[in-house]
Amino acid sequence: MRFIADLHIHSKYSRATSKDMSPESIWKWAQLKGISVIGTGDFTHPKWFKELNEKLETADNGLFRLRKDFRADDIPDLCTADVFFMLSAEISCIYSKNKKTRKIHSILFVPDFTVAAKINIALSKIGNLNADGRPILGLDAKELLKIVMNESPDAMLVPAHAWTPHFSVFGAESGFDSLEECFEELTPHIHAVETGLSSDPLMNWRLSALDRITLISNSDAHSPSKIGREANIFDTEISYKSIIDSLKTRKGFSGTIEFFPEEGKYHYDGHRLCGISLSPRETIKHNYLCPVCDKRVTVGVMHRVEKLADRGNGFKQKNAPPFYSIIPLPEIIAEALKVGVNSKAVDREYQNLLNKLGNEFKILMDVPLKDIEKASSPLIREAISRMRKGDVHIAPGYDGEYGKIKIFEAVERKEIKGQSMLF
Repeated sequence: MRFIADLHIHSKYSRATSKDMSPESIWKWAQLKGISVIGTGDFTHPKWFKELNEKLETADNGLFRLRKDFRADDIPDLCTADVFFMLSAEISCIYSKNKKTRKIHSILFVPDFTVAAKINIALSKIGNLNADGRPILGLDAKELLKIVMNESPDAMLVPAHAWTPHFSVFGAESGFDSLEECFEELTPHIHAVETGLSSDPLMNWRLSALDRITLISNSDAHSPSKIGREANIFDTEISYKSIIDSLKTRKGFSGTIEFFPEEGKYHYDGHRLCGISLSPRETIKHNYLCPVCDKRVTVGVMHRVEKLADRGNGFKQKNAPPFYSIIPLPEIIAEALKVGVNSKAVDREYQNLLNKLGNEFKILMDVPLKDIEKASSPLIREAISRMRKGDVHIAPGYDGEYGKIKIFEAVERKEIKGQSMLF
């Protein structure tokens, strides 16, 4: 069975996260997006662990369902679908290794609350799990992997957003140059890597060291509407075991849904305070210093990939699963209407499309363009057509600033509007 899974999100107990990230809201938005399996996030936080225990019930597939008494009844009919939860968490490990401070984020997947509780007990002896839904621990990432493996052979650790500069296994500021440098003899137990918003599989294929690794994508959402901005496509039965086996073997792993990587916050190099965005070549030309303030720039993902790659740009790994680059539907609507993405007009049109055509992924990837035009407008039809072809314009993100993505030029907007008048 083909389905979409977003396995890395956060709860309302994580820093800088919406109070609306509750099990009920996550369940609702998973359906609006078209997600069948959603990570719980943050099972290490005591209050969230308790809430998950109260509101979820065991399904017969090793996953969990939201209890019926917590489910809303305002889901559009065409979006209504089963949603399963998978217990997940993200851990921030900050430690010193090889005379350098390391800051590595990892995602944990576990099969049940018993295993989650055992991991929580082990981690609580190292740091404070109450402080943040994504706890910060003075723990070597390799030792975290040991803990996970010791508590259950069915649990899995995946390096999170592997290329971001400050908190990742390959990050320019605090990471490593290889998985082996980080995890040493335990590296064979790393089966998957999360590529992050600022990179895509095409960039990761340039490293032959990742050929055996399953490249996954998740939203890392901090608010309900961001769920599914990146996700994974599976073609297996919907169960915990099938998902984990697929991540280990790639059998049944059918690809990923991606941001255009240039839209990510760390694609290019730069210095946000000075408004300076640099390509890797420009950074080298400026000796890694900001041309405005003369301080060191933040080295982004594109530069870091270029440094570690042993293959040329554009290399495609043989038999690799495909990936699909998308723009979130509210962003498309906002550009078409020339209003802010959080405006009431965007929300109205978003709800209109969901009611008429189904969930967001279906609209972005599968619904025939003529049906989109019939349900909405020629402008939105054209915008989605161009997105599907990758015909977009992007000013790359840098140093914590999201990239600016545009589909239409002003003259094109006028022409399309004029064409719609003819019909």
